[in-house]
Amino acid sequence: MAVIVITGGTAGVGKATALHFAKAGYDVGLIARDEASLHSTQEELRRFGVNAHAVQADVADSQAVVDAANEIEYRLGAIDVWVNNAMGAVLAPFRTLTPDEFRRVTDVTYLGFVNGTRAALELMVPRDRGVIIQVGSALAYRSIPLQSAYCGAKAAIRGFTDAVRTELMHENSRVQLSMVQMPGLNTPQFEWARNKFAWAMRPVPPVFEPEVAARAIFKVAQKPVRELWVGSSTIQSIVGQFFFPGFLDRLMVKKAWEGQMTDDLNAADRRDYLDQPVNDLHKIHGRFTDEAKNRAPSVTSGMPGKVALGALAVAGIMLTRLITRRKR
Repeated sequence: MAVIVITGGTAGVGKATALHFAKAGYDVGLIARDEASLHSTQEELRRFGVNAHAVQADVADSQAVVDAANEIEYRLGAIDVWVNNAMGAVLAPFRTLTPDEFRRVTDVTYLGFVNGTRAALELMVPRDRGVIIQVGSALAYRSIPLQSAYCGAKAAIRGFTDAVRTELMHENSRVQLSMVQMPGLNTPQFEWARNKFAWAMRPVPPVFEPEVAARAIFKVAQKPVRELWVGSSTIQSIVGQFFFPGFLDRLMVKKAWEGQMTDDLNAADRRDYLDQPVNDLHKIHGRFTDEAKNRAPSVTSGMPGKVALGALAVAGIMLTRLITRRKR
């Protein structure tokens, strides 16, 4: 039976992915910080008749991740798929972030992927097989305001992944390294991220359900590609960044700043997960189910025809907007 490991596997995209693979018959290894949520998710997975093993670890601790990988492989067998998914964020203008806050987001969201990739490669390279999937974001290409540390980490993951992929190619390794660039998702991320505003925040629309991400990750695990871009907004953001980066800068000033705001005030007792896990039983979905979409188009970066077609379409839309603005 095939084995998958997922970091940050007890909530949001990670939990949706764990359940999706369990339904498909995979044994599942989980790595996360909250012991109660690990146990709860592990029991949910076992109801599908598969083996599951959970390890409590902080992905920012490289040795802890290596130890977790070895423990999961000892319990479940050789790891076939490794998904780096754990993340952290602070929602605030850059100048209000402390050095420790910025460092913590980087340690989890970027170095957590580095640590997971290292642990997976140590096990996969000697066997000359395996798939490592980095859960990315459109923000790896097109940054937005109020998420500087997170955007920086996602861009760094893309650079790191491209470098390691070429090293594996040079070694003629059959280990595959893929990245899946996601759109805005209806996960608990915005409920748990550190928020320095008085009011609650949200993903920039359009918003998609975490199951969309889980299906995309499963698709790449079955047939690895260099990158998979999920959702029309992701495709437009990435292609638009190639053609009109300055225009997108100006567009983000209003669309992405105000687009992340809601009219709801934060609860007085609101907690965040930056330094300690949120101890409630973790869930898959956030507060935006009413508007979240269940389906999304996707395109691989290795499909030049579709990407070129998308590029022309995006270029046409943005050129029209530029002309319209200048006429006003």
